[in-house]
Amino acid sequence: MPVIITDTAAREIGNIMKQQDLSLESTHLRVGVKGGGCSGFSYILDLTETKKEGDEQWDYTFDVEGENLGIKVICDPKSYLYLNGTTVDFKDEVMGRGFVFDNPNANATCGCGSSFST
Repeated sequence: MPVIITDTAAREIGNIMKQQDLSLESTHLRVGVKGGGCSGFSYILDLTETKKEGDEQWDYTFDVEGENLGIKVICDPKSYLYLNGTTVDFKDEVMGRGFVFDNPNANATCGCGSSFST
């Protein structure tokens, strides 16, 4: 199962890419995990032009303000073991704004939602 990017998250990623003047053709959204955080693993989101050998890739197309936007999502094989089927969304609420992860592989998550354990 791929890592899923919601329309709301795609719009925010597109806005960030435009603000940073990043090429839509050569920039990838790297989704991953690293050890750390209050629950054991922390999520990683990074805009990069570097795709490594063995990376999984999913291509998404979204309508952002009347413009078709293509986002290439990549994930290294080790992170994919933990992120298989995860949905990345973006919330803009009174208590804060940021990317949130709905990870079916997580047994526990921290209160802020930026780390998890399996």
